[in-house]
Amino acid sequence: MTTSSYESLAHSKWDCKYHIVFIPKGRKKELYGKIRRFLGPLFHELAGQRNCKIIEGHMVQDHVNMLIRIPPKYSVAEVIGYIKGKSAIAVARQFSSRKRNFNGGERLWARGYAVSTVGFEEAQIKTYIRQQEQLDSKGFDENGIF
Repeated sequence: MTTSSYESLAHSKWDCKYHIVFIPKGRKKELYGKIRRFLGPLFHELAGQRNCKIIEGHMVQDHVNMLIRIPPKYSVAEVIGYIKGKSAIAVARQFSSRKRNFNGGERLWARGYAVSTVGFEEAQIKTYIRQQEQLDSKGFDENGIF
């Protein structure tokens, strides 16, 4: 790791990367088709709104894997809560038959997430995330990279 790979804030240099996994509520197979194509760019946009960068991301049929870079001024819980909450609302607005008086997107994501710091094993984590589609026993034809 070189010093050029570190980001800067006003009084710090940082390189904070996390491997995040979260699932749809009830592990429903909802991450295919139009919703999947809609979520990929949306995740990147929402992460950017918190000065974060998704380095690698992959959606298989029942979970989302991402390698994300989060500045130390934000907690992991804050960023993931923001991404899950805003994406659920956006999906409900885009794909719900009701255009008014809906209760956000409270039915899309399950509560919680799994997180692990990456450290110097970034290449291994990227490989793991890329291989998730192959490891998925039902393997649909659709590409889940975002």
